[in-house]
Amino acid sequence: MQFLNDTLTKAIFKIMNTLNRLFGFNPATMSLKKELLGGITTFLTMAYILAVQPSILSNAGMDPGAVFTATVLSSLVATIVMALYAKLPFALAPAMGLNAFFVYTIVLKMGYSWQFGLTAVFIEGIIFILLTIAGLRNKIVYAMPIQLRKAISPGIGLFIAFIGLQQAGIIVHSDATLVTLGDLHTTPVLVALFGIVISAVLMVRNVTGGLLIGILATTAIGIPLGVTDVQHVKTIVDTPPSLAPVFCKMDWQNIFTPDMAICVCTLLFMDMFDTLGTLIGVGNRTGFVEKDGTMHGMNRAFFADAVGTTFGAIVGTSTVSTYVESAAGVNVGGRSGLTAMTTAVCFILALFFAPLFLLIPSQATAPAMIMVGVFMMVGVRDIDFHDYAKAIPCFICIIMMSLCYSISDGILLGLITWVMVHAFSGKYRDLSIGSVILALLFIMKYMFL
Repeated sequence: MQFLNDTLTKAIFKIMNTLNRLFGFNPATMSLKKELLGGITTFLTMAYILAVQPSILSNAGMDPGAVFTATVLSSLVATIVMALYAKLPFALAPAMGLNAFFVYTIVLKMGYSWQFGLTAVFIEGIIFILLTIAGLRNKIVYAMPIQLRKAISPGIGLFIAFIGLQQAGIIVHSDATLVTLGDLHTTPVLVALFGIVISAVLMVRNVTGGLLIGILATTAIGIPLGVTDVQHVKTIVDTPPSLAPVFCKMDWQNIFTPDMAICVCTLLFMDMFDTLGTLIGVGNRTGFVEKDGTMHGMNRAFFADAVGTTFGAIVGTSTVSTYVESAAGVNVGGRSGLTAMTTAVCFILALFFAPLFLLIPSQATAPAMIMVGVFMMVGVRDIDFHDYAKAIPCFICIIMMSLCYSISDGILLGLITWVMVHAFSGKYRDLSIGSVILALLFIMKYMFL
């Protein structure tokens, strides 16, 4: 009996050592259950991209089935790199906003082919890899004032809650006021409201995996009410669609044109600061960000992002970026690369169980996003609102993320405001050369791109 106990102890010790070496999992401070729950929760909150990405890119003339497979593969590869190399609990996938720029600006507005767009994404990815290896992305991050960096987390919290409210149908478009309260009498909205209440109660009672339970419970409630559409599900398991229509479809004839330079630069700005904002914002919730604003493993996380973007362009999808929905898994308790690897495994399953994963309605994932927004607003208390020179730029950063529907625009406008307020109010001595240079570049970006 003692021999069996010793053998089992050694086996467990060996497994834990392997998990620590591969994913940075520390059994003394982390929970295996929470890591797995965190990964599954992150996947469920971001699984909508598997349906949205093919729908958006099909407007550019791309094959939806091939884009679905490309989306899964690019997300899988990037998230595995994040898990094994950066050892952080973040997941990656083709970014919302950047996919819209790809379709509605590059293809439909500028009149170029989607092959031209994939080439721009590929070049952007290569440049990102070079910038990351050179460490320039880290230098850009640390050129930003610490107070402004602290505003990123609550800004993202407000932004992701806003997205959740929209997905739930609680906030809708209005011609008169841009946004307004939705129809609370409709069944989908009522299901979402149920999800918010049940998720809130579970979180208040500190139930492990509360967000995940809330998603599954809301999905189940939606079945008899017709919100969770099970009628069109003919099979649970299916063969992944072929990549052939979009694989390695590049347009090398226009790489030296001014339009290509504009597209690449715009993608660079959007991707860099979307990723930066997500890493810092979610990193504040994990304890990876120190008091001086530095973050462990940031450059490696940037590398995962760059690899995902480059690989994504090859297989046939738009820019890959770190997903703010990773905050859902972090709030469940995910703290290591094991969380990211769990999400990656879910992406593998999604290739063959797409009908099952896509069954989860937006009304079920929206409550989780709203709860995450609440968690991330905690960072507001670290901002000095008594000092208007700091408070005003931070407020601009926070509010503009939601109003512009862009993390990167919030950060850029916040830094521009920071430099201008300090420069014209006589506090120019508090400005660093790096922040001034960045602000000038951002102004040029808005003027010319």
